[in-house]
Amino acid sequence: MAYFPAFIKLDDIKILIVGGGYIAHEKLDHLLDFTTDITIIAMEFSSDMKALIAKHDLPFEERSYDEGDIKDFAIVVIAVDDIPLQAAIFEESKQYKCLCNAVDSVDYCDFIFPSYVKKDDLTIAISTSGASPAMAKHLRHYLAKLIPDEISEFLKEMKALRKTIPKGKERMQMLDKKAEEYIKTWSKR
Repeated sequence: MAYFPAFIKLDDIKILIVGGGYIAHEKLDHLLDFTTDITIIAMEFSSDMKALIAKHDLPFEERSYDEGDIKDFAIVVIAVDDIPLQAAIFEESKQYKCLCNAVDSVDYCDFIFPSYVKKDDLTIAISTSGASPAMAKHLRHYLAKLIPDEISEFLKEMKALRKTIPKGKERMQMLDKKAEEYIKTWSKR
C-alpha cells in the first residue's frame, strides 16, 4: 500500500506517545521539530527520553497505558513491543477518531513517519512505503548534503517577495525563475 504524502499543521493538535525507550525517543525527537504539544506515558523511561522530556518540559506519566488515555489526543504514537497493546490502542483510536501510528506494525497504522530533511522552512519527506527504511535513510543523508544550509536565507527572501508582489502570472513566473536559478547554483559548489 502506498501512503499519501501530506504535511499536517500540528498547532493545537495534542499528541500522545506510549513508550519510553529508544524508538519512543526517536519519534519524540522527530516530533519536537514541529511541536511541543506532546504527552508521554510509559512504564519506564530511558535516560535519553528523560533528558528530552526535561529539556522541553513535557508532561509525562510513569505508568502503564490505560484504556481511555487517548480520548483527548488527535494523534497517538505507540512505541512499545507489546503487539496486543498496539492492536488494542489502534482499535480504541477509531472510537476517538485519533490518528494512530504503531511503530513497526503497519497493520496498526493510519500514517507512517517518513524519513525527512528539515532546514528551517524547508522540509522534504522521503518514504518507500515501508519497502526499505534503510534506502529512505540513505537518501535523506544524500539530500541533506546536497541542500545548502543557506537555503533558509533564500526562502526568507522568497517569502518576503510573495508578500510584496501582487498575485498573478508575472509573480509566478518571476518566483519560478528565481527558484530555478538558485538551484542551478548548487552544481557550481
